[in-house]
Amino acid sequence: MNKLLQRVVTAVVLLPILLIVFFRLPLSAAIGVLGAFIAIGAWEWSAFLPLERFVARAAYTGLLLVLMVASLWLFSDQASLQPLLWLSLLWWVVAFIRLLRFPTKIGPVNGAISGMLVIIPAWVALVALLSVPERGPEYVWFLLMIVWAADIGAYFVGRRLGRTKLAPRVSPGKTWEGFAGGIIGAIGIAWCGSWWFDWSLWFLFPLAVSVTVISVVGDLTISMFKRNVGLKDSGNLFPGHGGVLDRVDSVTAAVPLFVLEVMWIGLLAND
Repeated sequence: MNKLLQRVVTAVVLLPILLIVFFRLPLSAAIGVLGAFIAIGAWEWSAFLPLERFVARAAYTGLLLVLMVASLWLFSDQASLQPLLWLSLLWWVVAFIRLLRFPTKIGPVNGAISGMLVIIPAWVALVALLSVPERGPEYVWFLLMIVWAADIGAYFVGRRLGRTKLAPRVSPGKTWEGFAGGIIGAIGIAWCGSWWFDWSLWFLFPLAVSVTVISVVGDLTISMFKRNVGLKDSGNLFPGHGGVLDRVDSVTAAVPLFVLEVMWIGLLAND
């Protein structure tokens, strides 16, 4: 089975599971499932430091789990959540600068702090979005659809038309033509969202573009950390897809910005 077919089969299996988690499970159960999923991502991040001993990796993963639990209490409302989202946005700007300077060695302490700044804000923002009364699961699904459409658009346009490398030292397969295809795919989902949520396209089109841009930074950043320690994939949980971080690299960057932008115009506050 070739890699593309593996990816398609894995996606066909995962999509119904995600729909059940978001739309059928009680909120507390859905958060628990997402927490377990992200905990695996935390374990995978420990390999980026790198930590070779199981005890050391388990200790770092345990620290992230404690922070994940504590963060649900510390950032339980919009007033406390916004500073964390701004910190996340600042960190992704720093990550972008790192990408421009790559290859530069990333030390264990730097990698450990980076893991916290990637995983914790993404986790808190995702829970906050999912917890919005009545429409939370729809908002999460809409965000995922934007990221997935951008990824799919970039993949197929890049394969057919890609000529100009986007970040050859980090991810040689990505091209500017593919990036443009990803923007078009995300805008298509934004147009559908304007009809579904009755939101203005004047808001949704910039939202889709900005989320796509930062999702690409997220994708490239995880690739940078993998290259820093000589890893091809973060794990092997999903055939054809790699590990958890290989699947949520774009989402970790996208969800804090998405929540912040939606909060700016008061859409979450009005639900």
